[in-house]
Amino acid sequence: MKEKLKLLPDKPGCYLMKNKDGVIIYVGKAKNLKRRVNSYFNKIHTGKTKVLVSQITDFEYMITNSETESLILEINLIKRYNPKYNILLKDDKTYPYIVLTNDKYPSLKIIRSKSRKKIKGKVFGPFPGVYSAKNTVNLINRIYPLKKCEKLKKKVCLYYHIGECLGYCEKEISNAQIDEMITDITKILNGDYKFLTKELEEKMNIASQNLEYEKALEFKNLISDIENTISKQIIVSNIKYNFDVFGFYEKENFLAIETVFIRDGVVIGQMNKIITDYVDKNDTYLRYIIDFYDKFPLPKKIITNDIEGIDGLENILSVPVQVPQKGDIKKILNMANVNAEVSSKEKIERIRKDDNIRMESINELKNILGLNKLERIELFDNSHLFGTYYVGAMVVFKDFLPDKNEYRKYKIDAKTKDDLTAMKEVIYRRYQKALVEKTVLPDLIIVDGGILQINATKEILNSLKLDIPLIGLKKDKSHKTSKLVLENLMEIDIKNKNLFVYLYKMQEEVHRFAITYHRNIKNKGMLRSVLEDVPGIGEKRRKILLKKYTSLNKIKSASIDELAEVIPREVAESLLKFLKEND
Repeated sequence: MKEKLKLLPDKPGCYLMKNKDGVIIYVGKAKNLKRRVNSYFNKIHTGKTKVLVSQITDFEYMITNSETESLILEINLIKRYNPKYNILLKDDKTYPYIVLTNDKYPSLKIIRSKSRKKIKGKVFGPFPGVYSAKNTVNLINRIYPLKKCEKLKKKVCLYYHIGECLGYCEKEISNAQIDEMITDITKILNGDYKFLTKELEEKMNIASQNLEYEKALEFKNLISDIENTISKQIIVSNIKYNFDVFGFYEKENFLAIETVFIRDGVVIGQMNKIITDYVDKNDTYLRYIIDFYDKFPLPKKIITNDIEGIDGLENILSVPVQVPQKGDIKKILNMANVNAEVSSKEKIERIRKDDNIRMESINELKNILGLNKLERIELFDNSHLFGTYYVGAMVVFKDFLPDKNEYRKYKIDAKTKDDLTAMKEVIYRRYQKALVEKTVLPDLIIVDGGILQINATKEILNSLKLDIPLIGLKKDKSHKTSKLVLENLMEIDIKNKNLFVYLYKMQEEVHRFAITYHRNIKNKGMLRSVLEDVPGIGEKRRKILLKKYTSLNKIKSASIDELAEVIPREVAESLLKFLKEND
């Protein structure tokens, strides 16, 4: 290693750290490979970096032409090798947007960012949470009589009679009236609401002068709701374009990143992310921003702190990246950094406490089972309906935390009629494939059940010549997890409360995953069997309908016009008639 370190070049590039088994456990980038890689071995480290360095037995490197190229290469290598010490920054959580549709009769919708491309209309947000977005939509719908129903009805409904709809289904509404509403709503969602409160105050005063006190109180409450819901947006700049600001705060082994959304000079929302498992602060900060825009739309500009490698960010995202030195935008960045510190303190303490409990639970299970290593656990469960639509599921937990990218679903042979045969098929398919593809094996397998399930799993593992620790989670008569069943079929009560909670959550997660997959398969199976009896629908049209609609209810709620987009109109009419007659 020492001789190899001496030969490192003073050039930009990527380095790949390996453990004693030759497995790549970390990928990093560097402006200067010699200086960066040597820093792992000539400095004192703490936390995750210390653990990483203790496991490095070899490394390799790749030279690039520039620091930007090294950042791009690093991203690709991490995706390819999924190294243990490169954290996955992708977050399943998506944030809501409000859409003002550009239909003939517009309406407000709340959407998640993943489906934005399908929406036609003006998009506002993201909002910090669904609750905030719903409150805003409900408030605007109370003030402006937009279309409330998904499809126009034949007669006016309650919304028309209470003044929250113009009766688009029966009345002739002028384009000027609609355009005026769109202009006002656009202003409000962009943070300019003062004109509205001024109008409402005038109406409140007139109602009060006319002794219409109940009406005046309504206007007063409405003004109060606007102040509480929309006025939380803070005007921070005269710059009238969209930009996002990324502040951060580091303490011990915790990195807090605060994202602030500025739209037309107004703070419309912010979000905070605490990252605990990271090796390099700069790399993590950069990767967080890059991954962030996998699911969020790019603004006109991105504002960041000045760190090594920031130049490459602009080339990768293809939008200007600014590191402000003074002025309003610098103040906003400072505000983001302060918010990252303030909002993270309580969360960091909670995470530290949770991490301690989690590690204690892992050590408790290691002691019970006599294991030296317990990083990856794979759990299995089956689901069926009276012996039909059998499916299997596997979930993966790493250090007692779910890794949803590793979850797998298994459609089981239709001839299978019992749980044990189904379990054997799933176990065989999972580990036979792992052996062929030489993918990572778990440190522990957990099955749902007792002696029968343990024996069935052991039979398959033995046939594959695999020696993987195995336990079962047995439930009592009340269907509650109560005991661990070891490979030797000995049963152990779970006395540690925290360990019990973690194992129970794991068991519930694999059960949820299996049930969800089973419901999807069942719905498609029922839908397919019904479609087989409808005149004019053959295999080709069945496949088209199955792809677009996953259940009978979705087809029933579809209009003839919607169905006619994928099948002939007369067949669509025949289908809906058939479903109605055979409900």
